[in-house]
Amino acid sequence: MLKRKIYSKIEQYLNGDSRKMLIVDGARQIGKSFIIRQVGQKMFANYIEINMEEDKQGNRLFANARTVEDFIMALSTIAGERMKNKHDTLVFIDEIQAYDHLLTLVKFLMEDNRFTYIASGSQLGIALKSTQSLPIGSMEVLRMYPLDFEEFLWANGVGEYAIEQLRQHYQSREALADEMHNKMMELFRKYLLVGGMPDAVNTYLVEHNLVSVRTVHNNIRTLYRQDAAKYEQESNRKLKVQRIYDMIPSNLENKKKRVVAQEIEGIKGKRMATYQDEFDYIISAGIALDVQAISQPTYPLVENSGKNLLKLYLNDVGLCTGVLYHNLIQPIMEDQCSVNLGSVYETVVAQELRAHGFNLFYYDNKKNGEVDYLVDDIDHLTVMPIEVKSGKDYTVHSALNHFLDVTQYNIHHALVLSNEQRVFETNRILYMPIYYVLFLQPSEMDLASEVRI
Repeated sequence: MLKRKIYSKIEQYLNGDSRKMLIVDGARQIGKSFIIRQVGQKMFANYIEINMEEDKQGNRLFANARTVEDFIMALSTIAGERMKNKHDTLVFIDEIQAYDHLLTLVKFLMEDNRFTYIASGSQLGIALKSTQSLPIGSMEVLRMYPLDFEEFLWANGVGEYAIEQLRQHYQSREALADEMHNKMMELFRKYLLVGGMPDAVNTYLVEHNLVSVRTVHNNIRTLYRQDAAKYEQESNRKLKVQRIYDMIPSNLENKKKRVVAQEIEGIKGKRMATYQDEFDYIISAGIALDVQAISQPTYPLVENSGKNLLKLYLNDVGLCTGVLYHNLIQPIMEDQCSVNLGSVYETVVAQELRAHGFNLFYYDNKKNGEVDYLVDDIDHLTVMPIEVKSGKDYTVHSALNHFLDVTQYNIHHALVLSNEQRVFETNRILYMPIYYVLFLQPSEMDLASEVRI
């Protein structure tokens, strides 16, 4: 059984008396239903679960449930003996977005206050956009992601004490001892191969067979593509979601890594705005992570972003390495010099930062070049650039140097993540091992503390 950080947040919500319904949102196959079921069955004597996607394809009991009484009546036909009271009955509405009218009904279910409710959703962002009477004040959306690196460490038997020791080294800016560094790099490389999809992680833990893990990855990518085709059909226009999704790994192998509108359909003159619906679907469905360009980096970054220059990363690094390397493990586990792992390292950092709550941006300037990531530096009311290096030349970063030379940006410090064991700082650039990304948090971006080498 995989330990997930979101467990405590769900537990806290169910222990409270919120007037808002918690909806756990995120891509399919990341474990939303499993974790809610796990918490709900532990905490409530009467646990009721309804999957609205299954209902839509089957009996359609809730298809016309437009009022609270309609909903309760439909619920009673499948769980009447378990419908007690608010304190001992939890109703879990899985895939709530399958019926748009249920999102509108959330407000009235919460006001009725007959039972405790929780919901989950996939492609929720798209459904919320199309729902006319959206009860914003009656729902709280909690975004869930695949296992991050710390959760992967837990799954592989790394205990809380060991992680706390790692955290102390990170906070004091100390390098790990040789043996621990080698172990962390081994686990990090395994994470690059397996990723954080629960089925993939569980398959790895049981079989330790990459072929079996890749089968899981392939099935998930097929599911995502089928969902995209379904969305195309329902939108009444020929969208190109599948094409954009399939292009993500190859785009990351290009020098610029960003989406080029003209390459989506091979038609000159196409602009990014032409595919806004497609981008919205891919991002809202959680199957890709968007990183938006910033040319003038000022705090807060969200006020300066533009969508014309967009990077997309797969939502899981295991899916990425599955596409790029299939069943080969040597390029990653043996860190082969002939293989450029830049796109893989960027993917895992994007996945980690987003899971930790960061909005993702990158720096793009014709004069100064491109820096992998920018995040808000809350402590100094400025921004912090992050460069990700997978090779031996981790101290070579001309664009980052140019970025720091622009005095008007008022940059306090920069961060370079690489395979290098040492932790050291020079010219406002702090160099740290790539696995320390697991400790980066939005509220902990002051890296100006003492560095010990």
